[in-house]
Amino acid sequence: MPSPDRSPDAWRRALTRFVRVIPHTRELGLEVLAADAEAIRMRLPWSDDLLGDASRGLVHGGVLTMLLDTVCGSAVLRGLPEPEVCPTLDLRVDHFRPAVAGLALYAEARVVGVTASVVFTEGILWQEEGRQVARGIGNFVRLGPRNTPPGFAEALFAANHDKESGNA
Repeated sequence: MPSPDRSPDAWRRALTRFVRVIPHTRELGLEVLAADAEAIRMRLPWSDDLLGDASRGLVHGGVLTMLLDTVCGSAVLRGLPEPEVCPTLDLRVDHFRPAVAGLALYAEARVVGVTASVVFTEGILWQEEGRQVARGIGNFVRLGPRNTPPGFAEALFAANHDKESGNA
């Protein structure tokens, strides 16, 4: 039996499937730009739905937290020998400047450490290159193969056969 394709492009497609299964990331149009061994990169296109303070044109802090949690969690999937369910244990967000209306948000995350029970990640957000909006430090608990549903990795890497339903 041939080994499954785990190239960066296969990972990008797999993580795209992952973010399309989550209703809010699907509805907001979150895009997976790259899924290299070193880092995961995503883009959240601008939408008025992201506003938390419409009078000042500022993005809601919950959007930033959601984006960091998603990109860091995606880095966890990519950073383990085999994908396994790893819920967020904690996520700390440092806000450097407000995210403003009209600009897409970009996110990048990497795994910085793995133990038998926890995966440690770090993520950053920006709208303009070189000007970080926020940083996130996320820790994810490893549930291990025993608590990961059978077929989890296979489903993640399944062929894109259902584009119209949004389940791809």
